[in-house]
Amino acid sequence: MIRKKYTKNRAEQIYVKANHQIRFPLVHVLDEQGDSLGEMSSNEALERALAQEKDLVLVTDKASTPVVKIIELSKYKYQLKKKTADTRKKSKVQDLKELRFTPFMGDADFEVRNRKVKEFLEKGHKVKLTLQFKGRQIARKDLGFEVFNKIFTSNAEIGKVSLEPKLLGKKLMAQIDPTGKKAK
Repeated sequence: MIRKKYTKNRAEQIYVKANHQIRFPLVHVLDEQGDSLGEMSSNEALERALAQEKDLVLVTDKASTPVVKIIELSKYKYQLKKKTADTRKKSKVQDLKELRFTPFMGDADFEVRNRKVKEFLEKGHKVKLTLQFKGRQIARKDLGFEVFNKIFTSNAEIGKVSLEPKLLGKKLMAQIDPTGKKAK
């Protein structure tokens, strides 16, 4: 029996070049608070870091002279993890919700789905509308466009049409985006 390795936290690990892995002739050195200590050789910077009983960590090698920081490695990794978590929290997730209609649907079914469209738009989500023609229903395309026009007129104050209705095969598709702010 072959066992798989336990790799639960592998994605969360952050790899950073530190101490003897930094091999540049000239580096720009920062202290723990982010203040500049000037440019020096990587060996000299490493000696300074070891004298303070800290690590020399590579911040970026994309600059003309690579930037390194004198800080404890675990503290630097923690700061990076915290920064990525904050950016993940701040990014606004706007979902695309899809609702399906048919050209010959009852009034009650239409009203239920139209209410859902209104809910999604009020929450700030984009809504993709699809209308499936089955069999010979494709001969009455005008009814599909009428269904979409009813939806557009009833939701005109909270949503705007971003993709006009267009026929792709036997599917009619359109998209409505919210106009106002997110109402909770």
